[in-house]
Amino acid sequence: MGFLDRFRRGTGTRMRRPGKDAARTGSTTVRASDKVDEQHLHEFVGNRRGVEGFVEPRTAVSDVTLLLVAHDGEWTRRRVPSVQWAHDFANRHQVPSYDAAVVGIPQRMRDYNSRQKQLRKERGL
Repeated sequence: MGFLDRFRRGTGTRMRRPGKDAARTGSTTVRASDKVDEQHLHEFVGNRRGVEGFVEPRTAVSDVTLLLVAHDGEWTRRRVPSVQWAHDFANRHQVPSYDAAVVGIPQRMRDYNSRQKQLRKERGL
């Protein structure tokens, strides 16, 4: 069967519209943030120095996230309830927070990722 045959009338394999339960933005389901995410962020901030927060806006495939980057580039990213919640979290923990869509992500994070990749390569992982 050719590709265009699927769209012709009278064949048994016609394309159908998604049901009423399907989301209009696609078939992906976005998991909401939870207490485990919040606890992880608390631990990251408490166990590292020089942490900065980068609030990432909601996209088609993920909800609002908070990216925390330590002084050495080590980082973590977790879903959060809202942009306001992320900035409030950062303020409560005396962590500077930025809008990632405006300022981007720090170079030290990319450098950290490169170092980790090189270490894995050297270890044969």
